[in-house]
Amino acid sequence: MMFQTSACTRSVHRGRLAIASALLSGGLLLGGCTTDATTIPSTASSTSAASASTSITTNDATSTADTISTSTEAADAFLATLSAEQREQVTYDYDDDTKTTSWSNFPITFVDRAGVNLADLTDEQQAAAMEVLRALLSEEGYETVTGIMGGDEYLHENSSSTEESLGQYYIAFFGDPSDTSAWEIQFGGHHLGINATLDGSTDKITFAPTHLGIQPAVYTDAEGNQVRPFDGIYTTAFAFYNSLTTEQQATLYQGSTVANMVCAPGSTCAYPTGTGISGADLTDEQRQLLLEVIANWVGLADEQTTSDALATIEATLDETYINWSGATTYDMTQGDGIYFQISGPDVYIEFAAQQGSAGADVAGVTTSGWGHVHTIYRDPTNDYAGSVTQQAASGMGGGGPAGGQAPTGTAPDSG
Repeated sequence: MMFQTSACTRSVHRGRLAIASALLSGGLLLGGCTTDATTIPSTASSTSAASASTSITTNDATSTADTISTSTEAADAFLATLSAEQREQVTYDYDDDTKTTSWSNFPITFVDRAGVNLADLTDEQQAAAMEVLRALLSEEGYETVTGIMGGDEYLHENSSSTEESLGQYYIAFFGDPSDTSAWEIQFGGHHLGINATLDGSTDKITFAPTHLGIQPAVYTDAEGNQVRPFDGIYTTAFAFYNSLTTEQQATLYQGSTVANMVCAPGSTCAYPTGTGISGADLTDEQRQLLLEVIANWVGLADEQTTSDALATIEATLDETYINWSGATTYDMTQGDGIYFQISGPDVYIEFAAQQGSAGADVAGVTTSGWGHVHTIYRDPTNDYAGSVTQQAASGMGGGGPAGGQAPTGTAPDSG
């Protein structure tokens, strides 16, 4: 369901993102790229990863147990490359509240991340860290994540931003890697915050909460390929919207003004619901299309994990509400993008176009609205697999004002 991004082959500017060598060892380099990217309307075709020359070996597991097992092996292998001091830096107790306050949609200069910065690791250690991510994620999930990372690197290379933390990523483990008990992989930086809890005792994996973001939505890699990490989300979202009748759309639609995020990453949330159209008012086909939208977040790993998560959500879909604001046509050349919210007993998703480039402008490229998006996926009943309760992060860790924009008088969000 998720758009497969193009692979890139280039060295990383100034060596700041040393992670590139780790990705190279796995057959994929982050995109960083030329300055000739242009705003792309919805009719433009995206370059498939299959068309690029890569040799990516990604997680091909179809069962949750297999993913847990391979992720545990990869985590142990990564830890074995670290010094005692580095291992202490990476590992936390499973129920440490830090896991709730150490991820954000703000740059790492504003919110400290848990774990170790991949830029501080050797090439061997970086490669081992990325193997953890590849063991956890499906091929599509991995390509989406590295597409997000490539966008951050593209901004650092080509935009007016002075934010040095762009492209820096951290990895941390909460609990000891195990295929028989629960532990969590936390990975992210600015436009990415993965919190994946793996529990071998129950064969369950949850990605709640997780933050996926992009800026820009479309960029060009060194080989001239268009990379569009969120095309899958945009495509499935508009497929759902277009399946609705005029009357249903009127119930769903909240206005032309793009709304702000209500439950920003790192913050507590009351999970608003009851606004828009309910799952009970959808046809079977429309319900399936809605589940395909949701799968962009819960479907980052193997087939069984995705199927189990969607089955739980589907069971309470009648009580789940969806609302929408902003554009009603997938055309990045018009309007300021979209906002949608999916809120129910077992799922909470927000997709919010950011109304501003946050100082990361690139000539000819949309870096706000359509091109600058923050999203959040949470499970109102099972964030962090119930191991801890979300803490209200200090300072900007709670995501700041709605929409992830920096408060007046502070340094801006750098993309």
